[in-house]
Amino acid sequence: MAVPRLLVFIIDWGKAKAVTQAFEQEHIRFHFVSKGKGTASSEILDILGIGASEKAVVLCIEQPAVVPVLVKNVRKKLGRQSVGAGIAFTMPLSSVNKPVLEIFAKHTNFKLFPIKGTDKMEEETKQPIANDLIISIINQGYSDEFMATARDAGARGGTIINARGFAHQGLKFFGVSVQDEREIILMVTKREQKTAIMQAVSQKYGMTSKAGGLIFSCPVDSIMSLNADAE
Repeated sequence: MAVPRLLVFIIDWGKAKAVTQAFEQEHIRFHFVSKGKGTASSEILDILGIGASEKAVVLCIEQPAVVPVLVKNVRKKLGRQSVGAGIAFTMPLSSVNKPVLEIFAKHTNFKLFPIKGTDKMEEETKQPIANDLIISIINQGYSDEFMATARDAGARGGTIINARGFAHQGLKFFGVSVQDEREIILMVTKREQKTAIMQAVSQKYGMTSKAGGLIFSCPVDSIMSLNADAE
């Protein structure tokens, strides 16, 4: 039985329709789209497809066997526009509330791991991890400086999503209000570069800085270009 994955597409905003059309064709049960801004330097645009432009971040939960089918379908729908359009990657889920997974279990071979099943899920997903997703949540207005520091430490680019924090009765961490306008920065990086990047940005933009950064990472078990030539 398969362990579910969080599938993430980061694609040019104007080309996001190819993803939603592929999802409809494959009868994907639900997905979520948010708008972001790419930050990568132009010389790697053709490689990773994360340039300095508006981006769509598309999230869904699916079984591993469906992932390559979806990516292939998106590439096909993009056609000649696939070059530099974006990337897709997956992350193993450690736990999910049971009602969500029961939706999939009715028609697939998903293995059910409710919240109490975390340890068993980890056993199922043990494999060499080559990449990580660094997630940084910082106050608005610091993303350019943040990304400059990240690039100096080895990052190749990222995607910024505007957000707003919410906390119980104005809760603060290290004197930083959670209920402020924030920016979420997503960076996919090689595992061997992760520590250096996280240490560099944490030193300048961590919780005790004016940026009030909350920085953490998640394992990425597969990463795919949306370029048609990548098939």
